Amino acid sequence: MAKEQDDIIIHDIAGVPVTDSSLDQTNVPARQVVPIAPTVGGDVAGPANSLWREAWLRLRRNKVAVGGAIVIILFILVAIFANVIAPYSYERQFTVTEIRAMNMCPAEGRCTAKFMPSSSTFWLGTDNFGRDIFSRVIYGARISLTVGLVSQLLIILIGMPIGLLSGYYGKWIDYLLMRITDVMYAFPTILFAIVVLSVFGQSFLNVLLAIGLTFWPPMARLVRSQVLSVREKEYVEAARAIGTTNRSIILRHILPNILSPVIVSITFGIPFAIMTEAFLSFLNIGTPIPLPSWGSMVAEGKDYLRTVPTLVLYPGIAISLILFAFNFFGDGIRDALDPRTRK
Repeated sequence: MAKEQDDIIIHDIAGVPVTDSSLDQTNVPARQVVPIAPTVGGDVAGPANSLWREAWLRLRRNKVAVGGAIVIILFILVAIFANVIAPYSYERQFTVTEIRAMNMCPAEGRCTAKFMPSSSTFWLGTDNFGRDIFSRVIYGARISLTVGLVSQLLIILIGMPIGLLSGYYGKWIDYLLMRITDVMYAFPTILFAIVVLSVFGQSFLNVLLAIGLTFWPPMARLVRSQVLSVREKEYVEAARAIGTTNRSIILRHILPNILSPVIVSITFGIPFAIMTEAFLSFLNIGTPIPLPSWGSMVAEGKDYLRTVPTLVLYPGIAISLILFAFNFFGDGIRDALDPRTRK
């Protein structure tokens, strides 16, 4: 009795089938034809599952990246539950009467609510307006993380479609979109963000728009370069051969296979956006007062750097921690998704 032939199917790197019963398997090169993957819990355990599983295992073994992820999670929890964690409102200004009622006036000298030292009532002291520094640092985490995440979302929404269309269709579409990108590259990024804020005015929403509209060109360039390297792969050609629409090819076969460098770019882009917002707030054109941006706190405290350095120290430590955490985590993500690091 003749030996039954194993069922075969073509998968791209993301594990998406690109053939059907109408495709002549005898014309497909042997390196493209693989046995149907075994099922796990009713789902096909395709190549994508094993690739992402290996990346996850490599990331877990990277203790520095795991430490960065833990710090990021802690900051996210602090930002979400800032109303619960912070003992006071970020804009509450204590008065001398309240300080006297708390029996916190010094034995000698004038009683004031400004520049109070660290105590059980004010863990990090008060600033030059009599506001609790600890509460403002806690609320500042919410501002900074919102800037980092939302600005990256805007960058993805602008840069990724431009990169996908430019890389896939090429010709005049590629020329037009890349010339627009080159024009954006011609402007210094920080200067362009300052111009945007000068035109639209100073507000938290405009800070998000300024960062998103300024830093999308690198994302577009990255996505375009990845699409150019993927669009001529065998599984994409096979999808075209069976009449798959361009939209389906882009969304099902190209986009999933270029996500790794995009994810790495996002993890490095978030701290850069946070740093940009802090710099703009330091110049007094970023997050408007009294919103407690870490950058604006540093800007307010720089005039008292010699007498009360803690006004700059505490928000500066917070900025440094979040930047290091995202960079360590980004390094771990890059190493985990890089095939050259596989053992």
